[in-house]
Amino acid sequence: METTYAKVFFLIFIGLIFAEIIWSLITKKGSYSTKDSLSNLVIIIIGRFIKPISLAWGLFLFEAVESFKLFTIPVNIYTFLITFMVVEMVYYWYHRWSHEIPFLWSIHHTHHSSMWFNLTAAGRLNWVGKFTSILFYVPLVILGFDPTLISLSLAISLLYQFLLHTEAVGKLGVLEGKFFNTPSAHRVHHGSNEKYLDKNYGGMLIFWDRVFGTYVPETDKVTYGVTTGFMGHNPFVIVFKPMVDYFKGVFKKQKLSKQ
Repeated sequence: METTYAKVFFLIFIGLIFAEIIWSLITKKGSYSTKDSLSNLVIIIIGRFIKPISLAWGLFLFEAVESFKLFTIPVNIYTFLITFMVVEMVYYWYHRWSHEIPFLWSIHHTHHSSMWFNLTAAGRLNWVGKFTSILFYVPLVILGFDPTLISLSLAISLLYQFLLHTEAVGKLGVLEGKFFNTPSAHRVHHGSNEKYLDKNYGGMLIFWDRVFGTYVPETDKVTYGVTTGFMGHNPFVIVFKPMVDYFKGVFKKQKLSKQ
């Protein structure tokens, strides 16, 4: 059954990407670069091979700390909603720290280094990040949140975030900046414009950006990529060079996007 769902979602994703490509060609928007998209696809494919290992790693961590949990939170629709809100808050801070802490930024840099913004860029995720990100949710298990609900909340949020990586959807009127994240808000997050740097960290929700004062609406045209410039199309350079530079001490005192 799970395999069937995975195939359905995969076909939906492929269909949406093709629809976006056609839209980009018709409108001459230029949202796609063949070389950049191929780089993204290589990163995605290798990430899919790594995913079972990272999932096993997450399961191991959750099971390792479950005996230390301070409370037992029951599983029902209400606690799922609470879990989802808390997971979104943890995601907000993990995402924010991934921009503010140099080591975490050297990992997250991969996702921001594309100068094109489209659905393939949603999967442009550092392979190492698949193992580090789960660490931030371990405290929730210790607090008593159900690991299954945590994982479900993350899955829903990540699926939603895939849809945010597009220029095909304009501003959504009164929905902008209220509760849910939107493509417009996420375009801002991927902008290297000075006014857009380090803004709109939310996953499925923009709510926490409003709470913590990091929400900025899309006003000026977005310039995508990082402020240090174009990195090329080699997927291994895209994934590993920022981390190598970090450990060499090149970015010891400043995070990559602020040099």
